[in-house]
Amino acid sequence: MAEGESLESVTEHERILQEIESTDTACVGPTLRSVYDDQPNAHQRFMEKLDTRIRNHDREIEKMCNFHHQGFVDAINELLKVRADAEKLKVQVTDTNRRFQEAGKEVIAKTEETIRCRTQQRNIATVVDKLQMCLPALEMYSKLKEQMSGKRYYSALKTMEQLEHVYLPKVSQYRFCQIMAENLPKLREEIKEISMSGLKDFLESIRKHSDKIGETAMKQVLSVQDLVDFTPVYRCLHIYTVLGDKEVFENYYRKQRRKQARLVLQPQANMHETVEGYRKYFSQIVGFFVVEDHILHVTQGLVTGSYTTELWTMAQSKIIAALRTHSSYCTDPDLVLELKNLIVVFADTLQGYGFPVNRLFDLLYEVRDKYNETLLKKWAGLFRDIFEADNYSPIPVANEEEYMAVISKFPFQDPEGDKVSFPKKLPMSQSVPQIYMQVKEFIYASLKFSESLHRSSTEIDDLLRKSTNLLLTRTLSSGLQNLIKKPHIGLTELVQIIINTTHLEQACKYLEDFITNITNVSPETVHTTRLYGLSTFKDARHAAEEEIYTKLNQKIDEFVQLADYDWTMSEPDGRASGYLMDLINFLRSTFQVFTNLPGKVAQTACMSACKHLSTSLTQMLLDSELKQISMGAIQQFNLDVIQCELFASSDPVPGFQEDTLQLAFIDLRQLLDLFMIWDWSTYLADYGQPNSKYLRVNPSTALILLEKMKDMNKKNNIFAQFRKNDRDRQKLIDTVVKQLRSLVNGMSQHS
Repeated sequence: MAEGESLESVTEHERILQEIESTDTACVGPTLRSVYDDQPNAHQRFMEKLDTRIRNHDREIEKMCNFHHQGFVDAINELLKVRADAEKLKVQVTDTNRRFQEAGKEVIAKTEETIRCRTQQRNIATVVDKLQMCLPALEMYSKLKEQMSGKRYYSALKTMEQLEHVYLPKVSQYRFCQIMAENLPKLREEIKEISMSGLKDFLESIRKHSDKIGETAMKQVLSVQDLVDFTPVYRCLHIYTVLGDKEVFENYYRKQRRKQARLVLQPQANMHETVEGYRKYFSQIVGFFVVEDHILHVTQGLVTGSYTTELWTMAQSKIIAALRTHSSYCTDPDLVLELKNLIVVFADTLQGYGFPVNRLFDLLYEVRDKYNETLLKKWAGLFRDIFEADNYSPIPVANEEEYMAVISKFPFQDPEGDKVSFPKKLPMSQSVPQIYMQVKEFIYASLKFSESLHRSSTEIDDLLRKSTNLLLTRTLSSGLQNLIKKPHIGLTELVQIIINTTHLEQACKYLEDFITNITNVSPETVHTTRLYGLSTFKDARHAAEEEIYTKLNQKIDEFVQLADYDWTMSEPDGRASGYLMDLINFLRSTFQVFTNLPGKVAQTACMSACKHLSTSLTQMLLDSELKQISMGAIQQFNLDVIQCELFASSDPVPGFQEDTLQLAFIDLRQLLDLFMIWDWSTYLADYGQPNSKYLRVNPSTALILLEKMKDMNKKNNIFAQFRKNDRDRQKLIDTVVKQLRSLVNGMSQHS
């Protein structure tokens, strides 16, 4: 025992070694842990004990092996001796077996033949018995095959049912019966597929021919049964019902028909180009719903009322949307009218089959608006052609026949003119009766849309009047306004346009009577729309009058631009300027043309022209580009103004009171008199007095003109300081300029 090692420690190590030898390996952990939980150096001492125990066991194993070694050697030697005897025995057994096999071959052959014959006899008897049992099933299966070949599918289904429930259960143990039983579902599926194929052919056929079906239905000459063979539908429905899949068939049929409905409801992109496009579209839809209506009434539940109602509601929305879109592209009123007729027939046909079509008739209001729009566009072109072809001269009539030809188109009445003998001229130009006739044609065209709409006379009358009002107030009015603004329309043409509009305005009451005769609705009826085209012609007349005033002023400006004054001349020419005399001659001839105009128009035009001429002449004097004016130039200018005053006093247009027209030149006259007389003392003394001789002369105007004369005097009088009169005149001008400036400044401060 090692020094210092206690007895207790040795005993504890022995106990741990015993536990390790006897304990399961998975549970040895706690035991080993106790080695480390002991005193210091316990682990080392335990390892020494462990090594000692291992050496003891090794010695015991070695002793045991030495004890059994000799017996093992002896057993091996005995086994080697037995092996030689075993080989001899094997050879003998093999030889004996060979001889035995050869001897038994013949016996075995005879035995097997006997067994085979007896088995065959037993099998034949069994087969005969079993065939007697199987023959009915085989006969029924053969019958089934014949029915399938003969396409008698409903009978085949009945035969299958007998096979399944009566014949096959009796012989179900045989494989051929199992094969038959396995084939029956396949045959049922084959029948379903064949019937479904027939249905698909039917669906494809009615899809292709739905337009023909619909076209015939819309003509109401044949029933749908005469056009379509519904046998595939009945057969398929019957077969699926027998097979218990009626719901599957119904769902399939409805799904396919919904798909076809979407195709039918999808219009061609160019449908709006021809009436045939619309007709085919409507025919397809009618054909589709006529077929569905027939299916609804001849089958039980394949389609239902709620199904067709839902389908029609969806279809009606798509139809209306498609028609709105495509009709918006239509520019031909005849095509829109054809579309309306097709919609009416389409709606009436479907209504006859019980489908609600109120929304389609509501759509006709929108189509009517589109029709009116296309009519208005067409008539805008007709009016434009009439205006362009007119010569804007009174209509000449050589005899009674020509006169009657005109008044047969236009309600012209002129008691005074009737007294004039032929040849003579009617006051309006050729466009008036043409426009009147075209308005009547428009009313006829508008009336065509109201036919077959089941509308009352009052409604039709109201629609006609409203559309005619649009023609007058929008289309014709716009045409007249554009005509008046055209560059080639001169003063003569404008005068004729004013006369024309007067006669057209008077003819409106005859258009009222024309509509009344068509609709038999009196204009006095409550809520009857009145023609308010009168304003159209008044507005056009006012526009023409304004254009006359504008063109007169433009013409005056053209003449004034030809003025070529020598503003530095010392003496006047003694006669009026050529440009002004040409202008006055132009005004005289122009106002002679105005004799057919209402007096007020001619007077306004004349006064406007004189005022514009006076203003233009004044602006010529005051032009900022004109720096110097001589007294000789003012005297020459005065001669021209005198000619203007003579023209105004010559009464170029009747109706003016005394010197009313001359007042257009009064401002210019007083300004020129002030400079011609050089009457500055009077002007300055009386300025601001209501009875002043130069009341119309503005100080700023006088100042501008005086400064131009002042500058002219300075230029022409370099040696003026050596001449007393010139010096006095210059001083006077300077004094007057100062006083005028004072007046101008006072006016600006006062304002």
